[in-house]
Amino acid sequence: MCSQLIDPLLDINEEDIDFLSQTQPEHGGFSGFELYYPKVSRNAEIRNVYSLIKKIAKSNASILIQGETGTGKELIAGAIQAQSLRYNKPYVAVNCAALHEQLLESELFGHEKGAFTGAVQRHSGKFEQADGGTLFLDEIGDMHASTQAKILRVLQEQTFSRVGGNKPIKVDVRIIAATNNDLWEAMENNKFRADLYYRLNVVSIHLPPLRERQEDIPLLVEYFRRKFSAEVKKEVGQFTKDSIDVLVRHSWPGNIRELRNIIERAILIVGDGQSINVAALAMSGKDYFAAGGRERRSGDREGTNFRTLNLQELEKEAIIASLQRTKWVQKEAAELLGISARALNYKISQHAITH
Repeated sequence: MCSQLIDPLLDINEEDIDFLSQTQPEHGGFSGFELYYPKVSRNAEIRNVYSLIKKIAKSNASILIQGETGTGKELIAGAIQAQSLRYNKPYVAVNCAALHEQLLESELFGHEKGAFTGAVQRHSGKFEQADGGTLFLDEIGDMHASTQAKILRVLQEQTFSRVGGNKPIKVDVRIIAATNNDLWEAMENNKFRADLYYRLNVVSIHLPPLRERQEDIPLLVEYFRRKFSAEVKKEVGQFTKDSIDVLVRHSWPGNIRELRNIIERAILIVGDGQSINVAALAMSGKDYFAAGGRERRSGDREGTNFRTLNLQELEKEAIIASLQRTKWVQKEAAELLGISARALNYKISQHAITH
């Protein structure tokens, strides 16, 4: 294939563009980013991850995916499912950090009518829904010890009982788990069961943070530029050199998810045919200068373009933006804001913010 550069600024050649342009699913309903973004990765660790996926996808082995928030753990799980022998079977995902212990058990195992207040009818849990297919347990490191014990039993015996029930239910489910926690440290602190860890960790996959994959940032930027331009049916120009420099130097605490959101917003605000400059990235001042950005001024006399300078209003807007960006997962929103989940919960109540 010809290696002539399509865009010298991004250092992307025709082979890269060929892969970036593929959006049709191979099978199983997973398409676009889920299957194709890794094929253009220049990062050795990511290439090794996808080489490993090809080797283990067709097995029934449990898989543990570890990496920071926003590195694409759920996308990796989807890619494994799509290439597995279960590709045409159910694929069910559960965020273990989003639900209280009792609600999580009911969500996973289901419940019988009358099992607790509000249980007005029998409910089938995620394990039953995923029978024959794959169950993805996201943020498993936040799971309560009692639920961990029940998960271990299902892994060992492939049976469980609904909450409030005694009848054993047999299922055939492959487990893929993910966490952004250090499970080894959690085991040492007796916060995660060692037997469950070893049962889940038959195959371990580690996803590097985006700051350690700088060579992939131009490719991902171009992928998202094409994706969102097509979605809104808008002809958008290339990124300027300054904007690419800022993106490459940014520390990306939110990883690929943060990059995706920044590019999507830039596509929405630039005019047809316009290049995407630094202003369109709408990065905060701290992020901009930390990424090596130079002094910049907006159009007003004070050098700022905030809608308001009221500190309480600014705080409320930042909290709402972080919640929207993380689809209202408070733990992830707190990480973006640099505060604890408890502090965020307090501020949500203080500002009377509702979903």
